[in-house]
Amino acid sequence: MTQMDFVIAAYALGVSGTIFLTAYCLSAMRRAEQRLEETRRK
Repeated sequence: MTQMDFVIAAYALGVSGTIFLTAYCLSAMRRAEQRLEETRRK
């Protein structure tokens, strides 16, 4: 294995981790907004 293989693997982990974290935060934000709307209706 060359050094470039490790660099590519590190970038792949970094990009996929960023995408996962962004998707998780967006879904958490939507859930929080739904809960806020439910409390406003009461």
